This record gives sequence, structure tokens and C-alpha cells, in this order.
Amino acid sequence: MAIPITPLADRVVATREKVEAKTASGLFLPDSAKEKPAYATVQAVGPEVKAVKIGDQIVFREYSTTELKVGATEYLIVKEEDILATVAKSK
Repeated sequence: MAIPITPLADRVVATREKVEAKTASGLFLPDSAKEKPAYATVQAVGPEVKAVKIGDQIVFREYSTTELKVGATEYLIVKEEDILATVAKSK
């Protein structure tokens, strides 16, 4: 599925991972108590991005993103320099 955002230059468009609604001990958390994870899945990359590709899971600086909601989906726009690492997918 094509996303409705095309990143420019060294920008990456990603979607944040879902946060668990239940703790390890079985308690349900309200939305206000959930931490937003600082990792996401890359959905699109700009033409100058060299280190990541679509489908990569990334760790980014928490307060360096631009958040944008299109329809029901929330997207993050992150500069490549604010991506700290990629996360290896478990097999």
C-alpha cells in the first residue's frame, strides 16, 4: 500500500510501533500512562537517505520528529541524522 506522504531530501517517514496496553503482571494501562516508544518502522525514504530503507525498524531521538496524522494513521517525519540505530528483526 502506498503511503500519502513523500519525504524530501534526507527525511524518513515512519509509523510508530504499537504500545502494549497491559503490563507484564497483567494490569491494563490507560492511554495517558503509556510511554510512546522511540522506535518505528520506516514507510518511505527521501532521495538523499543512505543508511536506512523501507521496512527497517529504527530508533530515533524522541523530540526530533514531526508528527502528522493522515486518515487514521499517524506518521512521523524524521531527519536521517536523528536516527540513532536500526533494530534487527527477530527470526
